[in-house]
Amino acid sequence: MIIRLQDCPPRRWKNGLGRTREIVVQPSADGNAEFLWRASVAEVDSAAPFSAFPGVDRTIVLLDGVGFTMTLDGKCEHALTTPFEPFDFPGEAGVTVALAGGPTRDFNLMVRRVYARGDLQVWHRPATRMTDKATALVFCARGMIDTAEGRLHAGDAWRPAAPTAAPMSLREGALALVARIVPHLA
Repeated sequence: MIIRLQDCPPRRWKNGLGRTREIVVQPSADGNAEFLWRASVAEVDSAAPFSAFPGVDRTIVLLDGVGFTMTLDGKCEHALTTPFEPFDFPGEAGVTVALAGGPTRDFNLMVRRVYARGDLQVWHRPATRMTDKATALVFCARGMIDTAEGRLHAGDAWRPAAPTAAPMSLREGALALVARIVPHLA
């Protein structure tokens, strides 16, 4: 299934202090209180603190803008100023931000750690690549990507139809964020 970012309406953050466009939430449920994993694109245009998500592992990637410095629990700092470089942090951390310049957009992957682990890979060389059974979402961050279900442009996402290997071709200048979700064994 191909998901166009412009078809994902902006929503307020859980704490009401920012906006996000939710691309996928699994399982899909109203309120998303107990999602297993979720992917979204957030707009950060002020120094508002991030929403807390206890029990959730988060990965954030700068898409546009000059970024910001994150302060976790008042002590650990991370400069999210290099585009397309994933940063992992715990969802229960108290996160404040100081913008490095103007507004930014970032990609977020959230995975409830009791159920699964997630990782976010960055693919950026022109080539035909194969997804695997853990591939939950491919987000086209830049350029064009051809998938079995159609072409992705910047901002589009693809959820492979089956948990098997599927080809995708990155064109010259394309960059994909590949979200992989691996459920814990019962």
